[in-house]
Amino acid sequence: MDYDLIDTWIEVKDPKTEFKNTPINKITYEVIGACFDVYNELGRGFLEIVYKDALEIELKRRSLFYEREKKYEIDYKGTILPHYYFSGFVVERNIILEVNAQEGVVENHTKQTINYLAVSKCEIGLLVNFGEKSLKYKRIILTK
Repeated sequence: MDYDLIDTWIEVKDPKTEFKNTPINKITYEVIGACFDVYNELGRGFLEIVYKDALEIELKRRSLFYEREKKYEIDYKGTILPHYYFSGFVVERNIILEVNAQEGVVENHTKQTINYLAVSKCEIGLLVNFGEKSLKYKRIILTK
């Protein structure tokens, strides 16, 4: 599979300027806005689970359909493997949202998000980090 990956972390200041007016990007904008609201309220320093709990509230306030800790089985040549993935959130059945709360999120989290995209067939992955001085995210797009 091919992926279009924004390689650097993006500091969120005004996410409006980064998205075009397509339906999936409008939803992505809403998700980033929800993350921004959570970060503005809580700041950094909490455990990942706290940010996920707060994000649930923000996603509900925005009337966005989501599933938390969605399980994805892996099919290998018609056989379901015994190991599986749980994505942090799936928003509107099309966006994988992975939440981190630590400084210096490593490349493994990006690879993990790519794997979630591959198994879920979702179009966009957002890797969000609440553990830095400002909210940061990576946007990963499934292109095939």
